[in-house]
Amino acid sequence: MLGFLFRLLPFWVREPLFIVVGSVFGVRIMYLALRDGEWVAAGIGVAFLVGTGVSVLTVVRALRARRNPSPAASSDGAVSDAAVQPQLQSPVGQRPGPAAPEREPNAWGQAVAAVAVFAALGAAVWLGPLLLPSDNDSTPHAASCSSGEGEELPSAYKKSSQAVTGEELCKALNRSDLAQLLGTPAETATVASGTSNTAPLTDGKVARPEAEVQFDTYTVNVSATYNKLSIAQYVKLMEFGEETDVKTLSVLGRPAVLSSDHTMKIEIDLGSGGSGAPVEQGPLARTLSVALDGKDRGGYYDITVWSTSGALPDDSALLGIAERVLRGIPEQAS
Repeated sequence: MLGFLFRLLPFWVREPLFIVVGSVFGVRIMYLALRDGEWVAAGIGVAFLVGTGVSVLTVVRALRARRNPSPAASSDGAVSDAAVQPQLQSPVGQRPGPAAPEREPNAWGQAVAAVAVFAALGAAVWLGPLLLPSDNDSTPHAASCSSGEGEELPSAYKKSSQAVTGEELCKALNRSDLAQLLGTPAETATVASGTSNTAPLTDGKVARPEAEVQFDTYTVNVSATYNKLSIAQYVKLMEFGEETDVKTLSVLGRPAVLSSDHTMKIEIDLGSGGSGAPVEQGPLARTLSVALDGKDRGGYYDITVWSTSGALPDDSALLGIAERVLRGIPEQAS
């Protein structure tokens, strides 16, 4: 169909277009074929270049014919009757005057216009994706927290005026500088979530919201437990537990403690082969527990960092995250 439309164009528009298109595509296809060693593509490139050469010869012959016009001849070489007809029909007594030359379009103007139009179309196709906004932007976007609208909170949240929701914790944790605080500034958060749960083994009476943000390297989890356990009592419990690298300190004027423990690895098989592997020990996690207030009257925040590779950031990174996240939590929770 496209070839038929090209054939309908005037000669001085069609042939220059054939030359430009054939030369560009032919050279490009030949370059790719020689680079990749594709002989079939090389044959296609040769066909384009041969067609371009034929168009060039046709244009050259047409230009030569315009410069050296000759009387129209019939198939047997005799001068046609149309050439002498004006002399036979001249009235008697009048000298035949020269016939008015028919004004033909400028061949070079048509050729230049055709090439200019083709160049403009090519530039539009080439520069269009660069100038126009693209809907299929492949740049990864940071994960955002869900709104949580319409979520019914457990009754434990109504009994504690300090309790925040998982959505509020998620917004405080999902900071734009979180990856930089972790020492991986080039990464983007892939998952951000928050839940408004209750603490286990409390029969739903203790509010324990939590939020989690995942990166390619690290995962950060923040939770708040609204019970009567103080950090001082928590440290004493750690002495009887399996926590390692325990270190007491102060964060934003509140008692705090650093500890390390292994996460749990659970595999669930949804097929017919069985119920899955048993619970295994996962990678090491580093946790900073901070009291809800400076007087340590009970309740605490847990800021935990871990990675699937087992690598952990420095404690200074965990302290920086805790200071910024705790400042972002709503005042009623302090």
